[in-house]
Amino acid sequence: MSYYREVGHYYDKDAVDFERRYNLNPALQRIRQSFRERVKSHPQSTVLEVGFGPGFDLVHFAEQFPDQQYYGIDVSAEMVRLTQEKIDSYKLKNGQIAQGSVEHLNTLFPDVKFDMIYVFFGALNTVDNLDHAMSCLRKALKPGGRMVLTFVNKYYLAGTLIELLKGKPRNAFARWRKVWGGYSPTNYLASKCYAPRSISKKVKLPLTYSRGYSIVYPAWYYHKLHKLLPSSLLHLLWQIDDSVSTTKLGTFGEYMLYEFQSEDP
Repeated sequence: MSYYREVGHYYDKDAVDFERRYNLNPALQRIRQSFRERVKSHPQSTVLEVGFGPGFDLVHFAEQFPDQQYYGIDVSAEMVRLTQEKIDSYKLKNGQIAQGSVEHLNTLFPDVKFDMIYVFFGALNTVDNLDHAMSCLRKALKPGGRMVLTFVNKYYLAGTLIELLKGKPRNAFARWRKVWGGYSPTNYLASKCYAPRSISKKVKLPLTYSRGYSIVYPAWYYHKLHKLLPSSLLHLLWQIDDSVSTTKLGTFGEYMLYEFQSEDP
């Protein structure tokens, strides 16, 4: 079984419960909305989403901006099925999706160039070769086009400290290893976490913006913390996150968002 088949199979099994878990997780919703606002802050006409999952964002954008064309790829057949159901249900004429990986982008959408490519929630952490994947995405980007890319961050300082306090050093340093097994303690997904400095080297485009998430605001998977802490404190922690997100401290968050722009010819 190839690597992408394994990743696709992992998300096929996860797809059924994926949407329910998201709807019950305010932290994920808050972070996703921030991702979306960054994408929407730039003019665009032809947009690609890599790793669209059950279609939350592609359908959201396509419905909100009917004059723009949205394309998406995902390695999971079940995620493709769920998203196509949404596209059909909303009768969207500006959404087109395909099953496949970044490496096959030129055959999936051979004559399309994009002025915006976005990746939410770390789909690029699971590509086989990030250098090659970024080469494929650069070739698909129009001159002057932008990429908004999010990655599971390698050095999540608060998470490391929390896991050490829980007496779980293996979990504390799991992301530092060459291969990370993903979020699930029971379902292994071979992934790789990257330090911010290495991302720019691999993308090979001018970096125009970056910020971190969950620097002091608890990561989305710390469910008990989110239940224990009063909403007023969680709001304050989110505000602190916002205020330091673009500083050096922001590079130690749980997630990183990077924005790159290709140069005009």
